[in-house]
Amino acid sequence: MDFRLSVEDEQFRGEVRRFVEANWSGDEAGFEASSLEVYQAQRRFQSKLAAQGWLTLAWPKEYGGMSASHIRQMVFQEEVGRVGAPASNGGINLVGPCLMVHGTEAQKRQFLPPIAHGEAYWCQGFSEPGSGSDLASLQMRAVRDGDDFVLNGQKIWTSGAQFADWIHVLARTDPDAPKHRGITYFMAEMNSPGISFRPIEQINGRSGFNETFFDNVRVPASQVIGEVNRGWYAATTTLDFERSGIGFVVGAERTVRRLVDFARETSIGGAPLKDHPGVREKLGELQIEAQIARWLAYRVAWMQGQGLIPNYQSSMSKVFGTELNQRVAAAGVNLLGLYGSLRPDSAWAPLQGQLEDMYLSTVSFTIAAGSSEIQRNIIATRGLGLPRG
Repeated sequence: MDFRLSVEDEQFRGEVRRFVEANWSGDEAGFEASSLEVYQAQRRFQSKLAAQGWLTLAWPKEYGGMSASHIRQMVFQEEVGRVGAPASNGGINLVGPCLMVHGTEAQKRQFLPPIAHGEAYWCQGFSEPGSGSDLASLQMRAVRDGDDFVLNGQKIWTSGAQFADWIHVLARTDPDAPKHRGITYFMAEMNSPGISFRPIEQINGRSGFNETFFDNVRVPASQVIGEVNRGWYAATTTLDFERSGIGFVVGAERTVRRLVDFARETSIGGAPLKDHPGVREKLGELQIEAQIARWLAYRVAWMQGQGLIPNYQSSMSKVFGTELNQRVAAAGVNLLGLYGSLRPDSAWAPLQGQLEDMYLSTVSFTIAAGSSEIQRNIIATRGLGLPRG
């Protein structure tokens, strides 16, 4: 494997870095659209990315992208992640790629341009109160009625539902079929009669997730993705333009750098914090782990660039990157002592309370987008060839 970047990719990195520094005010909005102010900041930034052609950088040109390589896409994600800028959403990562494979020409013409132009915000309706990691056990019903389907049921952990224009949602259309069959994949407008949502306040005090309810919601049959009763297979389709997990890496690195600076500048009991027992060793350990996470992420992007399919390799990157963020957050809170538990709105919180917020927020990292247990099963069976238990 050769992880060296081309001259052109390095030049592109510099271009992205200068653009982000000029157009993103900082990481105060983060990735989670949990308030109207945060959401509006994200949309403004993503509109600027769309004007550059970078919002859907890796999409094929015929669908509004730039047909960028996996490596260039990774460089882009690395730079925007370096400052915590929001450069993606469910339309870009999930709906668009799926429609390119399974959508009709009419669907592509209707839905892809608004995503590429930053004009449509999508949320995802997959998980249900009793169907998370075992998603195929979902029970939300959709019944055909003329040219429409009528949807009834509940979804949960719907990120950004309070701001979304559209939702892509899975529902069971054949309750007698085996659980991976009889599921259909729909696209519904969030302002459709019968759709309601209720924000879920999280442990970090924000409400980025929602419960979403469907009460006799009518969805035109023309808004089915793929075949009726074969939605599971459409929903699991990914073009994987960017699945290296580099965002987790740069987020952890950004925090480690801030902790290093804090340890250098802070004295406790008359001695610099960096000279206290174990501090140097712990920060050095975290920096080494961040480099390991970077190479795991680079490996995924490199494999994609070679036309290979990084299966268990992606799981390795995801597990290591998300758990690294949890280790960094825990180390940071301990390093700051009792001050590490102060919230961001406290005048006494070191580093603007970032570590307390990160400590609480990273709890979900190893659950969302496939739990660490699921990822380890993939590594065990597909990577190590171990039998299923």
